[in-house]
Amino acid sequence: MDLHRRHLLTASGAGLAAGAFAVSSDAARAAPLTSTLGRDATQYGVRANSQDDQTRALQRAIDEAARAQAPLALPPGNYRTGMLRLARGSHIIGVRGATTLTFSGGASLLSGEGADYVSLSGLTLDGNFAKLPPRRGLLHMVQARELRIIDCIVSNSGGAGIWLDNAAGAITGNTLTNIATTAIVSFDAQGLIVAQNTISGASSNGIEILRTAIGDDGTQVIDNRIEDIKAGPGGSGQYGNAINAYRAGNVIVSGNRIRNCDYSAVRGNSASNIHITGNSVSSVREVALYSEFAFEAAVIANNTVDGAALGVSVCNFNEGGRIAVVQGNIIRNLIPKRPIGTAPDDDAGIGIYIEADASVTGNVVENAPSFGVIAGWGKYLRDVAITGNVVRNSFIGIGVSVAPGAGTALVNNNMISGAPRGAVVGLDHAKPVTPDLTADGAQRYQQVAVSGNTVR
Repeated sequence: MDLHRRHLLTASGAGLAAGAFAVSSDAARAAPLTSTLGRDATQYGVRANSQDDQTRALQRAIDEAARAQAPLALPPGNYRTGMLRLARGSHIIGVRGATTLTFSGGASLLSGEGADYVSLSGLTLDGNFAKLPPRRGLLHMVQARELRIIDCIVSNSGGAGIWLDNAAGAITGNTLTNIATTAIVSFDAQGLIVAQNTISGASSNGIEILRTAIGDDGTQVIDNRIEDIKAGPGGSGQYGNAINAYRAGNVIVSGNRIRNCDYSAVRGNSASNIHITGNSVSSVREVALYSEFAFEAAVIANNTVDGAALGVSVCNFNEGGRIAVVQGNIIRNLIPKRPIGTAPDDDAGIGIYIEADASVTGNVVENAPSFGVIAGWGKYLRDVAITGNVVRNSFIGIGVSVAPGAGTALVNNNMISGAPRGAVVGLDHAKPVTPDLTADGAQRYQQVAVSGNTVR
């Protein structure tokens, strides 16, 4: 049989076309996901854009879909509702920016206890500015494992935005705006990731990683954008922070963009082994990057800080705060005052402050009205090395405590430029008490080793 090449190509093309039409037809028949994989909320009487309260119909839809271990699809529209309870395996899907649950009042809009494997995506949770009880979030989850909150919008909450207690999972890609207290709160996490969220406009803190007692936590707070955080309740640093880790060990805070906070960008309080790395910070009004009180071990590295009262503070050796590496940060344009409410003797205009068992190396500090670097506070100084830093345009380049009882400091191989009061100066607390220790013939202190610095 003589088969011409043209016939083969024609036959092949026809076969491919027929196959394509068959696939398209099959795909078309399978297109509605709710028919095979999930449930459509409207089949339970849920009505979008209705003036009627949808709480009862929505709760029935959530319960039935969870029992069937099927996703529940909410079509675009606005749904007025009171509190809805999530069960184990609840999986609710909306259309991002188009499916809105508007809160009509109650303890929370969505709440679950012991509800593992909950997944929410594409929903807008509008709190409608309804006041929540204390320690509640618009989304409130207790003892929840394998939680997934993805691509949701949480806005206008009269309390916290998302409140987690003893939870594990991932909070990723969400937007939280106009939050009356804190945008995201986690107590006693069991393995949590908070990543790539946008937080704008919170009146207490941006993200809180908390524990009821000092212990391992391990939450990762990475690649979030956090802006416009107010210290609404006042205080001296409890509020107004973009990220606050309290009693939580082994927390990683990395890659976040933080701007315009009343107090700190990142505040670790009694948070051992904290990593604060690779964050971009601007326009904060107290200490930008803080490790304080009863902690052991902090890594503060490769961050940029542009505008703060104090760039980095690693302190409270009197409370057991010790061991730190402060490395590779760029800190500039410090401001000379801290916010109202802080202790009146708290200094400002300082690049880096350090106390015990720490290395400060490879940092650049520029435009610090008071000090580029300070080591120690009175007798609270022990085993600090300050090496290989660049300090420019600071009233005093590096200050080192020489008060009675102060421990050992090494200050060498730094570049110090434009320090009119002195490149390296001995301090009694915040008071300069020596001339420039880098000058020829300057008084020497046995516990302070000063060498190899370049001064101009």
